[in-house]
Amino acid sequence: MPALPEYDPLPDRPAPDNPSGKLVLLRHGETEWSKAGLHTGLTDIPLTARGEDLARGAGQLVADYDFSLVLSSPLERARRTAELAGLHAEVDPLLVEWDYGGYEGRTTKDIREELGYDWSAFTHGVIRGATPGETVEEVAARASRVLTRVLPALAEGDVALVAHGHFLRILTAVYLRLAPRFGAQITLDAGSVSVLSFYREQPAILTWNYGLELPLAPSES
Repeated sequence: MPALPEYDPLPDRPAPDNPSGKLVLLRHGETEWSKAGLHTGLTDIPLTARGEDLARGAGQLVADYDFSLVLSSPLERARRTAELAGLHAEVDPLLVEWDYGGYEGRTTKDIREELGYDWSAFTHGVIRGATPGETVEEVAARASRVLTRVLPALAEGDVALVAHGHFLRILTAVYLRLAPRFGAQITLDAGSVSVLSFYREQPAILTWNYGLELPLAPSES
């Protein structure tokens, strides 16, 4: 049997049924593309100055957590967010954003005008482009691999994941043992912090989309 890739280690023991640690999710700070509502998957976009401020603010929000493990997407916007938040993160390639394929760099409004109906990535999926694109289920499979590694670590302390809006929404659905498309019903703003935990042996949301500013409208990307 071939060895598993080094970036995708599985634990030596299964997850406990009621770990005491918290799973802290940090969405990266603002980029020019996220500000404009462009689908930003694998394109490596830096943070804006405001995005860097949001990352520092996220660091203040998580300063009191006792992290036993911190993982970051390899993309610059996530790694920089972790750095500015004061977190020493290990890069995990599985934490990259949804591969939007042919819809990379485009707004939902633009795609809907082209197609002539109310398209959404969660409902209708994406198309092949410069990259192959991913289905919702393929993103959920990556999220499941991450959680299989992360959940046992919650028995040792808190865990932070620094990643992307759509990926973290799908990961949360998997964590809650719901269908991946539940992620369409929970939005995440740039620089926000969310906390997942267990409540009476059940996975639960402790706080969601928390930041230095309350959102006035759903995030567009």
